[in-house]
Amino acid sequence: MSQKVTVCLLLILVVLIPVLTWFFLPVLPSLGQAPEVFSGGTSYPASPVGWKPLKLAADPPGLPLITNVQIVDIDGDGQNEVLACDSAQSVLSVFRSNPQGGWDEEVLLKDLAAPGHATVVDIDQDGDQDIIISILGNLTPDDRVIGRVELYERQGDKYIKHVILNDVRRVADVQPGDFDGDGDLDLAVAVFGYNRGRVLWLENRGDFKFRDHELLNAPGTIHVPVADYDGDGDLDIAAIVTQDEEELWAFENLGEGKFKKRRLWYTVNLDLGGAGLVKADLDQDGDEDLILPAGDNLEDLDAYPQPYHGCYWFENKGNWEFELKRISDLAGTYAADVADMDADGDLDVVLVSMTNDWYDPTTASVVWLENDGKQNFKTWQIASDPIHLVTVATGDLDGDGKTDLVAGALNMRKPYERVGRVSAWLNQGQEVKP
Repeated sequence: MSQKVTVCLLLILVVLIPVLTWFFLPVLPSLGQAPEVFSGGTSYPASPVGWKPLKLAADPPGLPLITNVQIVDIDGDGQNEVLACDSAQSVLSVFRSNPQGGWDEEVLLKDLAAPGHATVVDIDQDGDQDIIISILGNLTPDDRVIGRVELYERQGDKYIKHVILNDVRRVADVQPGDFDGDGDLDLAVAVFGYNRGRVLWLENRGDFKFRDHELLNAPGTIHVPVADYDGDGDLDIAAIVTQDEEELWAFENLGEGKFKKRRLWYTVNLDLGGAGLVKADLDQDGDEDLILPAGDNLEDLDAYPQPYHGCYWFENKGNWEFELKRISDLAGTYAADVADMDADGDLDVVLVSMTNDWYDPTTASVVWLENDGKQNFKTWQIASDPIHLVTVATGDLDGDGKTDLVAGALNMRKPYERVGRVSAWLNQGQEVKP
């Protein structure tokens, strides 16, 4: 072969390989999986269950930046409230229903530097609910040591602040569990960071003092759901890592504070956009599965839906094997929760979207995946307004026994329309068809 022919072939390969990589990589959600067929994922049939939309409070000036919402009975009065981490206002707010049928907002905690998550738990086991705040320090990419874990001890009507982890990068999630079997509550911590991050567990030493232990050194850990994933009677930790690689990790509890690190799954598509991780026994077979919403486009200057966006169910098959199944193609999926939305006895999935095609006013921002009892899911659209939703929670808000939902909006991207802050949808039950 002549030198000129060789040079030409090399030049063709130099051009062809990147083009082929660019073309085929987006349709590879994970190793060992066939390419997924993308059917649009922008809008869906209207939900057969009626939903009454409402705003829980008037929006403040500026663009709302809600990072986490939860439905929880924070004061033990038998009525659920809504907690919301508001990064724009640097506060944690509680929303309570009032006798007039509206909702009142009260600021519980102030001066929070970009709160990423609130965890409600009786950490000192004195009979009341304390609050742990995951402090990001900055919503935007930042690799400085600006993260913290702040524990707010409930004392009567007041909260006493304890900084239990400092000098770390941005913290995205904290979850409780007795990992060493000594009877007190320890903590699993997701240090998201940016180019550097970690997964830690904090050993409870008493008197609000904790000793940190590293489980994984990797950037971009978002959530660390705690459960007994292997059914051996102790608590394990799962983690989704999304910044450098897209990987699902588990840390098997071996007892006495020791863990075995297991990588359960990874993908060659580094832009998949894993946006969280939820534990749930979706098929109700007695073990805990994992739900992965995927659709984070925040690193793109012009975020737009991708063919691999949606929701992935990792079915727990036992012996630390999880089978991946894609159950939704909702574009820009950013958060998920699991509940029986239609009261038929099986578990459904609720999803919200951050980066759908918002220039189309019919595009879905909230959907629920109806489970037929055999884990086949039909997608129903609940709402297309507000948009830019990044957090969702389910629970009974009005005391009627039905499962309602609440969502929060992070308005960091265009278009700046259909703006919301903390919104709820009250479950009106199955509509009567003519």
